[in-house]
Amino acid sequence: MRPSRSFRVFRTVALTVVVIGLLAPLLWMITASLKTNVDIYDTGKAFAFSPTLDNYANVLQRANYVQFIGNSLWVAFAATVLSLILGVPAAYSMSRFNMRRSALVVLMARVIPGVSLLVPWYYVFSNLRMVGGFSVLILSHMFVSLPLIVYIMMGYFDGLPTELEEAALVDGLTHIGAFRRITMPLSVPGIATAGILSFIFSWNNFMFALVLSGANTKTLPVAIFDFVGYASIDWGGLMAAATVVTLPIMVIALVVQKYVVSGLTAGATKG
Repeated sequence: MRPSRSFRVFRTVALTVVVIGLLAPLLWMITASLKTNVDIYDTGKAFAFSPTLDNYANVLQRANYVQFIGNSLWVAFAATVLSLILGVPAAYSMSRFNMRRSALVVLMARVIPGVSLLVPWYYVFSNLRMVGGFSVLILSHMFVSLPLIVYIMMGYFDGLPTELEEAALVDGLTHIGAFRRITMPLSVPGIATAGILSFIFSWNNFMFALVLSGANTKTLPVAIFDFVGYASIDWGGLMAAATVVTLPIMVIALVVQKYVVSGLTAGATKG
């Protein structure tokens, strides 16, 4: 049945409102990053203004901002790799051996607000003299990445056929051998999806880095606040810094979005 004309109109209007609501803040951020602070406060220059790249030059030259970009890349990459190394075998075990109680624990870790753990974490890690280092940031980001990877991969492994693994066991392989030779190659789309989403979540993580990072280990979301002072706010620099944080991850998401979608749906259609 073809949808009625009124439904098509409603659908078009609803999609337009949603798209505008999502893109308007992003467009304002990008345009503000190309303005001077005077132009930002001038409502008459909301659209008609002379663009400048001075804000971006200030961002890249100020306060070791390039170093903070490297910090974000390192923390997100290390947290993602370590979470994949631990999470993929854990998800396989929970899926194949019906470890539902362990899966429930992982799900609880996924829904527990991270802010509730910051105070005990800070107390423990400060006593261990780890606060301010990369190791504590990577461990804290793994708290978000690891349950996410396990959650995604469990659904993916549940959708894979077990007959191939059973045949491999009959041929003499162990469960580890069947996992390494049979299941892992079939799971590459799911692993790629989990890794990409884990990297994005880690890149955008602000709360853990704000409390646990040091002067030389700041990540980009925390470094943005260098443009917020007690007396004034450098809106141009702030928007340029926010654009530097946002655009790379948006480009990555647009490039890999078809792989993410295929990886998330593959587990539901195989088997």
